Amino acid sequence: MESIYLAIMVGTALIIAAAFSSLIAFRFGAPLLLLFLGIGLVAGVDGMGLDFDNASVAYFVGSLALAVILFDSGFGTSLASFRQSALPSIVLATFGVAITASIFGVGAYYVTPLSWLESFLLGATIASTDAAAVFFLLRAGNLNLRDRVRSTLEVESGSNDPIAIFLTITLVSVIATGSEPQAEVLLTDILIGFAVQMGLGLAAGVTGGFLIARLVERLQLDVGLLPIFVITLALLLFGIAGAIGGSGFLAVYVAGLIAGNSGVRSAARLKRFQDGISWLAQIIMFLVLGLFATPSQFPSVAIPAVALGLFLVFVARPVGVWLCLAPFRFTRAETAFVAWVGLRGAVSILLALTPILGRLENGQVIFNTAFIIVLVSLVVQGWTIGPLARRLGLVVPPRVGPLDKVELELPGAAHHELLAYRVVAGSPVANGVRIPRWARPSLVVREGRSLTYQYAGRLMAEDHVYIFVPDRYPPLLDRLFASRAELDEDDADFFGEFAIDGSRPAADLDSAYGLILKEEEAAMSIADLVVARLGGRAEYADRLTIGPIELIVRDVDEHGAIKDIGLSVEPHYVAPKVPVFLSPGEMWDQTVSAWRGWREAGRQRRLRAKEATEARQREAGEGPNVVLPRDGG
Repeated sequence: MESIYLAIMVGTALIIAAAFSSLIAFRFGAPLLLLFLGIGLVAGVDGMGLDFDNASVAYFVGSLALAVILFDSGFGTSLASFRQSALPSIVLATFGVAITASIFGVGAYYVTPLSWLESFLLGATIASTDAAAVFFLLRAGNLNLRDRVRSTLEVESGSNDPIAIFLTITLVSVIATGSEPQAEVLLTDILIGFAVQMGLGLAAGVTGGFLIARLVERLQLDVGLLPIFVITLALLLFGIAGAIGGSGFLAVYVAGLIAGNSGVRSAARLKRFQDGISWLAQIIMFLVLGLFATPSQFPSVAIPAVALGLFLVFVARPVGVWLCLAPFRFTRAETAFVAWVGLRGAVSILLALTPILGRLENGQVIFNTAFIIVLVSLVVQGWTIGPLARRLGLVVPPRVGPLDKVELELPGAAHHELLAYRVVAGSPVANGVRIPRWARPSLVVREGRSLTYQYAGRLMAEDHVYIFVPDRYPPLLDRLFASRAELDEDDADFFGEFAIDGSRPAADLDSAYGLILKEEEAAMSIADLVVARLGGRAEYADRLTIGPIELIVRDVDEHGAIKDIGLSVEPHYVAPKVPVFLSPGEMWDQTVSAWRGWREAGRQRRLRAKEATEARQREAGEGPNVVLPRDGG
């Protein structure tokens, strides 16, 4: 009986230590996963002596925790973010994982004693990025990244685990049979199995997501029971999808994405609960994986594992990202940053357990190597994301300043929200801006007194305002109640010297600054010209250099239309020079520029040769400009 209490004491003590370690991570921007794994390693057999070597239990606990994390990731991803980066993210999550695993497998074959199939298996285990690590570092580092870059990283990290899991389990099954399949047969089996698992997982996820949303709306469950009901349904879906041969991990992510964007009641309460349960799942999974590892076995594989970790960071991941993002209009700096933010984490360690579960001869070697590679990734990449984002010019000034808002539950109104704002000094409403008609302010609390909005008069700083609003418009209200964003001198330079009206014709800019626009471009508005030059879509902080001026997108509305444009006649922003990651668009531009330069150089050479020829002709009296004497002159 005492052993039960002792186990509870040790387990809870480890969770509390991990929770407190998050304060250190938020304070110093350290990779949180690294701290969790460190606590598990310290408490393990080579540290405090806790002996945990049950791979089946570790994999079971890790799989359940990962299902919870993926459902929460999908639930918290807005459809706007998903649409903005869906295509490049899905390409990265599928082809990117396969390319990274293949390149890494080739390197592993020549660095380790593993066979070809075992090398590719090692590549599959570390091919996907870790959603928890990516989300935490982007959030803890207070990085206000460009929307497209952030959305791409978040959607990719949340959706690429099922592919890596499928590849890993397939290769473990093939190696465990002991046969040497032909490459064509193996590739065919992998493609067919991939289509079946992903297809069934996607179908289960879509169906399960809509069912979860409908059940939440139809069943009048107690508000305390509702979050437990939803997360239990997600785990039930995970089990059903896996039992029918589909990808349970893909199913729960898709179900979370659909349910989270269905306007279900008590969505704010569900998000808060799932944030907490997701944190608990991460802590438990990381601690269990750290406990299972045996650091005393690491020295035998340390050198090749560290070399492979660096190969993954500097070669395999960047090449895979460049190939996948080549068809899209990502700049060189954006591609470089996406390639760098490819942190490996608990998923890679979890997948590295499968060779042990499959009783492969080199299963422990694969696990230890993958564990060290994860540590290398977290140390090298995790500490440098913030500085690199600033170096590449991907951190943009904030749109709004501090905002104090609480979302309140509103029973019986799935498509409306009750929001409580504290009026911040310097915000538009504090300066007299009226609240729009579509918002219904119902109550103002001022110095402890409750007032109806009609009799409260002008809103004052520190007032608390309760507003009934359609669920489509809260972001618009946020701007009214937020204080003005503080811009430093660099931010002011970032936005240009002054603002211009985007609805004015681009011909005005052409005549004022001599831009030499094409006829069809001169007929556009300035905003349409910016959108056209940027490839059909503009986002906040986009920059466009035309001749001697630079146009900066200062703001866009919820539909992506440009609201405000800045102009700089002496561009302050210099795009960072990244030696690699040229996009096809940039390659084409450089090729065209080089071709035009070559043609202009050839024209100049021919002109100089012609002038030299004419000069020699004039000297010989044969040139066309020589005046001949008249007869009798």
